[in-house]
Amino acid sequence: MPSSEIDQTIAAVGYAKVIVTLTSDAAATERAPRTRGAASAGGPAGSSLENNFIVPSEVQMESLAATAKNAASRSFRRPQTLQSRRVRIFPHLGLAIGYVDAAGAVALETSSAVARVEKAPELSLIKPVSIRPIKPKRIVSWGIARMKIERLWAAGFDGAGVLVGHLDTGVDGGHPALKGAIADFAEFDMAGDKVPGAQAHDSGDHGTHTAGTIVGRPGPKGSFGVAPGAKIASALVIEGGQVIDRILSGMDWIIESGCRILSMSLGLRGFTPAFEQIIDALRNAGVLPIIAVGNEGPMTSRSPGNYDTVLSVGAMDPTDHVADFSSSQKFNRPADPLVPDLVAPGVGVVSCIPGGGFAEMDGSSMATPHVAGLAAILLQAMPGATVAQLEQAIIGSCGRPSSMPTGRANRGVPDAARAFKLLTGTNVPAPAGVAKAPRLKVARSVSRTAKSRLPRMPVSTAQKSAGTRGKK
Repeated sequence: MPSSEIDQTIAAVGYAKVIVTLTSDAAATERAPRTRGAASAGGPAGSSLENNFIVPSEVQMESLAATAKNAASRSFRRPQTLQSRRVRIFPHLGLAIGYVDAAGAVALETSSAVARVEKAPELSLIKPVSIRPIKPKRIVSWGIARMKIERLWAAGFDGAGVLVGHLDTGVDGGHPALKGAIADFAEFDMAGDKVPGAQAHDSGDHGTHTAGTIVGRPGPKGSFGVAPGAKIASALVIEGGQVIDRILSGMDWIIESGCRILSMSLGLRGFTPAFEQIIDALRNAGVLPIIAVGNEGPMTSRSPGNYDTVLSVGAMDPTDHVADFSSSQKFNRPADPLVPDLVAPGVGVVSCIPGGGFAEMDGSSMATPHVAGLAAILLQAMPGATVAQLEQAIIGSCGRPSSMPTGRANRGVPDAARAFKLLTGTNVPAPAGVAKAPRLKVARSVSRTAKSRLPRMPVSTAQKSAGTRGKK
């Protein structure tokens, strides 16, 4: 029978929005060639499921289409097209989404094309705790130094040839620090449809900042991109409108684009299992999901960043303490009960913002792209690595300083050189005989404003851990 949450929603408003996991056979049928990034009623499976879905309100759906059109100031498909589409199929994810009434919910539960039905969650951006405009100096960021990324750079590994998926508020395609770094861009409107001909832009500043941490190119303003040789496929999917439709459309597009890594800083406060089948779909497609745990402090977390099937990231500061805003929580499950899996630099993080500017930001959203950048470099070193191998190398490389309690930092901080050895079975090679990058100083501290915000947690007496336990 449908879940009680679906029943409760239907009882209250007459319908519920659900995510449907297709069976393997039905999903395979849906993966026939089609227009890139388009999600529609689909093939035979979509056609057979369509009668189980409804259009809950013609007036509201027409208003949604009109709002999407006005928001983007572009020509969109006519409202009639949106009204007539009862179900949206995501062929690369093997998922479908739409509205059902009581009869439709029961019919889906008994359909031979359906493996699972869940109420659709409504996710939101994990916003930075603070933002400070800054004039960066010609330095290597403290986060890159702390994770020992430069050792891999010196050996010729900078993420070249790797494409990283980036779902966020978009990205400023004209920023000098991102020149040549954006391989592809997509915008998904408030209804979840792909905007034709969209140019790379940022609806806020969060996406440009996280993108810069992943792939920012070194230049006169310093070096803050962890994988400056990699590229991103970035999608504007949040905030506003049908958020879950937009995110799923972005994920389906990310898979189709050939990304092996996904950096994502969004979630739903608390724990909900509704996103589990989406994460499973990503991993089954060969994509490692690297997701922020949240910024609400101890005994809190966000889904899907609190799942044991994602690489969950919390925030640390330059003094080797866990940021007091960084979420952490223990779950009643045998496998991987503690989140986050690890912590990464997330306080006083310098990166680019739209309009050619730069800013320091604090948040687990800033820590997450550090780990995504490391994953890109490792994937360059071993292109055939599986999701599990890549994840285990990063987790196994972690060391937890005594200043970080286990309950807050879990395994601790990734070490790029150690991760390289765990993945490839060899030490990092001696520096490659290539042209040297501009010699930059290493940032030893963050701005005075940032310093004033650093937590002063008591040093833990916990034994320093090598942090080599992997996820089960």
